[in-house]
Amino acid sequence: MRLLRSTIHSDIKPEHTNCFERLATRAIVLKEDKILLLYTARYDDYTLPGGGVDADEDLLTGFKRELQEETGAKNIRNIKAFGLYEEMRPWYKDDFDIMEMKSYCFTCEIDERLGDTRFEDYEIKNGMRVVWLPISDAIKHNENIIKQSDKKGMSVERELFLLKLIQKELISTVNYSSVA
Repeated sequence: MRLLRSTIHSDIKPEHTNCFERLATRAIVLKEDKILLLYTARYDDYTLPGGGVDADEDLLTGFKRELQEETGAKNIRNIKAFGLYEEMRPWYKDDFDIMEMKSYCFTCEIDERLGDTRFEDYEIKNGMRVVWLPISDAIKHNENIIKQSDKKGMSVERELFLLKLIQKELISTVNYSSVA
């Protein structure tokens, strides 16, 4: 899988040596000029559906599980690798200084009608919900969050990079409002 980007958070210091790896997947689901996203009220940002791959899962099994849980997606098919986003982040819990997050991004198709979500408790408390949104609106919104908000999550910079790359490489230049 191609490497899209590798980042190291500015708070990581040379003395931070105790690291663990977290594997995650991110779903890219497009419908004309819209993209399937998660909006999180706590951070007021848009993110790609996805999350951690369990220890007993391969990437595609984790990908399908996360997409189904977070969006209610049905009949996930035509899965294709898009790329890997790596990031080294500070970890503020016992036993580790750094988390190496590897987000494997895949495109796919799903049935138009979504089923019920199965959000985790913290996702519900954070006000997470599923949305279809023009990708340009999500980009503009996340750019403003980075500029203006002190409550932004660490993930919004990753998501903004990915959304811009998806727009550049996968979104057609067709103006759908003029197609009738």
